[in-house]
This record gives sequence, C-alpha cells and structure tokens, in this order.
Amino acid sequence: MKKEVFISVDIEASGPIPGEYDMLSFGMCRIDQPEVQFYCELQPVSFKFNPKALEVAGFDLEELAKTGLEPATAMQNCTQWLKENLLKSETPIFVGLNASFDWSFMNYYFHKYTGNNPFGVAALDLKSMYLGAFGSTWLETRAKNMIEVLNPESRGNHNALQDAIFQAELFRLIMDKIKH
Repeated sequence: MKKEVFISVDIEASGPIPGEYDMLSFGMCRIDQPEVQFYCELQPVSFKFNPKALEVAGFDLEELAKTGLEPATAMQNCTQWLKENLLKSETPIFVGLNASFDWSFMNYYFHKYTGNNPFGVAALDLKSMYLGAFGSTWLETRAKNMIEVLNPESRGNHNALQDAIFQAELFRLIMDKIKH
C-alpha cells in the first residue's frame, strides 16, 4: 500500500464551472512540507468570465493571455512537479477548502490536457473535515470561522499559492484536534 501524501491545492477561476470558464491560476504545496510548492498562471481559453470572479482573483484576461502558461504546459509541469516531489511509494491526496470546486477544475484540466488526473477521482475537503472534527454546522465551516477557532498563523488572500499554504496549515491544525 502506498503512503498517502496530502497536497493542499487552491485554484482561481473566471467563473463557476470548468469547460465554460477558465482556470486562471493554481497553487499547491505538500502539507507535511509546505515549502515544497508549485504555482502557475494559465492563459485563458474561453475568455468567458464572471466579473465578481475576476475581481476576487485580481486577474486581467488579456494580460494572462500574454503572460500565462498554455494550459497543456501548466498541467504537464504540475504532473512533473508531483513526480519530482513524491516517491514511487507515495500517492498524492488532493486537499482543498471547498475541494469540490477546486478539484472539478483541476480534474477537467488534467483530463483535457494530459489525459490523466494524478490525484484520481476524489478529494479531501477541509470544510467537511472541520465539520466532523468540531461538530459544527455547515455555515460554521467558512474560513473566517476556522480562523477564529484554530488561530492559524497564515491567512488566505486569493493568491492560489498563498491559499494552498494557508489551507495546509488549517489541515495540520484540524488533524491536531482529531488526534487529541
């Protein structure tokens, strides 16, 4: 059996669903070694956007068309990063805060541009993990509530890498609660 290695992943997108909207950036880090990181910005494909999504992410689609990586290159680079930062005896586990959203974009982009999602068909959701660990309500699983209870040192800021680092810290703090 392969050792599970938890990878915190965050994405920024131009709208609510992959295929119609674009993944604009993503960041990830090993939860056990958050200094082991990956980040990239992607060229838009559809150029379709929700103004609020762009406002949150702070991206300009025309600028990303010039400076971002082609999606196929981004996903190939990510796959390579995973291979370089995991042993053959390890398997990556996707971890996200509202993992269903982030995983849906990553899954779509991996399959469309590389033919395979190295994370497989599932993701670990920090909101669900927090709800179970603390017996909270779904409404109480928002990041601001987790910050009040867990008191992490880092914060999210809608930069995909910084958010992945923040999520990694939340994961470790929730695991500490579960273990004690």
